[in-house]
Amino acid sequence: MKPVLALVGRPNVGKSTLFNRLTKSRDAIVADFAGLTRDRHYGNARFDKHEFIVIDTGGFEPTADNGIYKEMARQTQQAVAEADVVVFVVDARGGISAQDHDIANYLRRLGKPTILVANKAEGMKEGAQLVEFYELGLGEVLPVSASHGQGIRDMMAQALAPLNLADPDEEDAEADNGIIKLAVAGRPNVGKSTLINTWLGEERLVAFDMPGTTRDAISVPFERNGQMFELIDTAGLRRKGKVFEAIEKFSVVKTLQAIESANVVLLLLDATQGVTDQDAHIAGYILESGRAVVVAVNKWDAVDSYQRELLMRSIETRLPFLKFAAMHFISAKKRQGLGPLWGAIAQAHKAAMCKMPTPLLTRLLLEAVQFQSPQRGGMYRPKLRYAHQGGMNPPIIVIHGNSLEHVTETYKRFLEGRFRKAFNLEGTPLRIEMKTSSNPYAGKDD
Repeated sequence: MKPVLALVGRPNVGKSTLFNRLTKSRDAIVADFAGLTRDRHYGNARFDKHEFIVIDTGGFEPTADNGIYKEMARQTQQAVAEADVVVFVVDARGGISAQDHDIANYLRRLGKPTILVANKAEGMKEGAQLVEFYELGLGEVLPVSASHGQGIRDMMAQALAPLNLADPDEEDAEADNGIIKLAVAGRPNVGKSTLINTWLGEERLVAFDMPGTTRDAISVPFERNGQMFELIDTAGLRRKGKVFEAIEKFSVVKTLQAIESANVVLLLLDATQGVTDQDAHIAGYILESGRAVVVAVNKWDAVDSYQRELLMRSIETRLPFLKFAAMHFISAKKRQGLGPLWGAIAQAHKAAMCKMPTPLLTRLLLEAVQFQSPQRGGMYRPKLRYAHQGGMNPPIIVIHGNSLEHVTETYKRFLEGRFRKAFNLEGTPLRIEMKTSSNPYAGKDD
């Protein structure tokens, strides 16, 4: 499971700027007035070989007892509970405040790994102005500048050190054991628990539970028609005696981690609700993670033909980026349509792990160019010479040639369609990368 870092601190100390720096995005809103981030924001980040999830929180007032500040404090407490490591951000220029003391007291009581980071420290003399922050009793104070990127590497090395993370290359080698890891993702109350309980009731369980993470995520192994699966829980599945109970609760971190850990994600939608913003966010995250996906529309028996038509339209407009995924219409409660799901899950996994030989890829590429050559970009027409596979889960095709920066998105989609058809890649994202050969004579005098 990916580790989780929570950024915590009073308003306007630069948490959102730090979040954007770590995630290399502008997903968190940044402005110069206090209290802008009220909810939790989640993003993917990477340090050296290790990937992790960052949570950006609103300004934290642990003692707030009413209104929006109480709600922001509750959101931050939830983020801290979900995190493996807390990054407590203070303002190096603004100095220490009573609120910083309140936050430090709260974090010390929890006893969770915490690092203290003094932001906005660019151009300041090392040490002198940071001495007062040692009063907080959280150990060493790390000076950083989120807006300039100074001190970020040291900060990340310290933040990830307590986690003793394994080498991801070794983990990948261990993961290739023929078991399909399956996550059922979706917002609360779409029927994840009902579906999981139905499966666990119908399928022969090989074992009950396996050791989980610190947040007690459970994976349930079972076998179907000779294929081993590992169900990664996102629905709050808990063991009660020897019987499984599923409790619908929504932990964003658990959902994101389950998606990351899975080979295939079953995205469950609610036919009675249509496609909501939350559905679209989860679907976007699945795509960003490069996971194979099957879409299942639950409660199909509960809607009439007019509602079905509206639903299909909302799926087309809100989830157009999942066109490659198979779609099934089910009723978990009435156990309708569940059989074909397994075929789609197996197909999506097979597509994600597909091996594509270089000679065949190159032949398909050259045939596509012969059928329709790419548009000229200014003075240059892109020349596509050969292709090879650059990775699996998701499949990556690397195309080599000249002037490939001029290849349009439309032409890439045309190539993707031909590769998908040739290798039957239903159910998996496909990434196409262009590598232009450098001109050995560029920049040399005649």
